[in-house]
Amino acid sequence: VVYVTNNSMWYRADYVTRLSSMGAPVSPDRIVSSARATALFLAECSPKPACTLVVGGAGLVHELRDVGLEVMLSADAAERWSANGRDAAAATRGVDTVVVGLDLEFTYARLAVAAEAVRAGARFVATNRDPIYPMERGLMPGAGAVVAAIVTAGGVEPVSIGKPGPLLLQVAAHALGRPVTEAVMIGDSLITDIPAAVAVGARSVLMLTGISTAAQLAALPPDRRPTEVAANAEELAAALDRLARS
Repeated sequence: VVYVTNNSMWYRADYVTRLSSMGAPVSPDRIVSSARATALFLAECSPKPACTLVVGGAGLVHELRDVGLEVMLSADAAERWSANGRDAAAATRGVDTVVVGLDLEFTYARLAVAAEAVRAGARFVATNRDPIYPMERGLMPGAGAVVAAIVTAGGVEPVSIGKPGPLLLQVAAHALGRPVTEAVMIGDSLITDIPAAVAVGARSVLMLTGISTAAQLAALPPDRRPTEVAANAEELAAALDRLARS
């Protein structure tokens, strides 16, 4: 079992603690967040990034440093920008990569330095493009909203790691040394989870316990539908049994 998530704010150890408390089987190597996938993606790039400007949370910074990448915090670059006559080029000198995730303290200054680095030719990578982020009290702006601001100001589209694109699942499979086509993607979203499985040629199970409904599923063309559908844990177990025999 591998857990994949578009959330880039938390470090793998945080997910291990949360999942273990629910009784789920988990270890750090079985957590592939968009932050972890982004770090692994960049670590294998040629040339490897020399200095990465990070617009995002502590978990993203931790994952990038774990694979040996040099990191410049957008907060530090923004502080230099403000202190030195708003010279964004000077504030980001040496940056050749910009990585963007959900940043709960995003500011105009952070936007300015990130956009300048992108305009100057830095590799631009988004952990995900989710426009909203569900929280206890409702929906909040997601990483995609932060990315969109930098796209608008920088004039460049990023490589996007998270679902519904294929890279998150490809990195997860590669980390385990297994073909991604052997995977069965289990998720509740017809916007991210199932399209990601379709994109990599993996089988999938749509859970009707979250954000997607049977009516939304019925409206999809056959080539965009999941392999199986389950309304509860018992139906999920039966679906996985069928897939194991196929």
